[in-house]
Amino acid sequence: MHTLDDLHCGALAGARHVRLTHLGLTEFPRALFDLADTLELLDLSGNQLTTLPDDLGRFTQLRVLFASNNPFTTLPAVLGQCPQLEMVGFKACQIAHVPGNSLPARLRWLILTDNQLTTLPASLGQRPRLQKLMLSCNQLTALPDLRDCAQLELLRIASNQFSAIPAQLLQLSALAWPAVAGNPITQKSELLALTNAGQTAISYQNLQVHELLGEGASGHIYRATLRQGDGTEQAIALKVFKAAFTSDGTPQSELAAGMAAGQHPQLLTPLAQVHGHPQGQLAMALPLLP
Repeated sequence: MHTLDDLHCGALAGARHVRLTHLGLTEFPRALFDLADTLELLDLSGNQLTTLPDDLGRFTQLRVLFASNNPFTTLPAVLGQCPQLEMVGFKACQIAHVPGNSLPARLRWLILTDNQLTTLPASLGQRPRLQKLMLSCNQLTALPDLRDCAQLELLRIASNQFSAIPAQLLQLSALAWPAVAGNPITQKSELLALTNAGQTAISYQNLQVHELLGEGASGHIYRATLRQGDGTEQAIALKVFKAAFTSDGTPQSELAAGMAAGQHPQLLTPLAQVHGHPQGQLAMALPLLP
């Protein structure tokens, strides 16, 4: 991470990557334009920005722009003027509107997770290089026509308001990673899976929790020991979810999917839901792998 002092004293001269995150910025630092010919990645996440300068297109080499956790209400239209921009990340802002001209012509990644979107422009389907489209945790009920996005590999529309899977997705031959959980279309099956899981739930009080094994986007994984009713002990992994929503849906969605999938040699099927976490967090028991 860099500081404004780094920027103003010339320490970033010729820089290709600049990260000015969590600095309380309310305005775009004009001194960044001294890097207009070299800057390729700019991260402005965690500030208080609501606009970007009208002449942002002067950054002729800019390929990646992250501005998550800023109070933008509209995706800045000026993004569409950046000739090389291909990765755009505005996660967890307050964006309710995406102008059609805000999407760069070379767009490959668009991250708009956790905003307030109800619609998207038709121009999104006119970006043939699009590979990753992350739209979870909004209020979308439909997608624009994406059939010309032949390179689209990852689509996350979890935790929206879809009542049906958009039929056009089945025509996207490169699509390998769809996430649709936490929508009205999945609620009934998720509730059924969770109800069944509740019948075999484990009490947190019967666990001895050991060291942290690792973490991912949705939770922390611990080594744990389960004390069973017959006095024996079983080594397991304990996953404790971090937040109410993730890019793949809610923790309940992930647990329901795992339980419903059943046993398969290539799947890490959850053993049971875990009730009674001290902080009230959702947790589940998993097989402990070598």
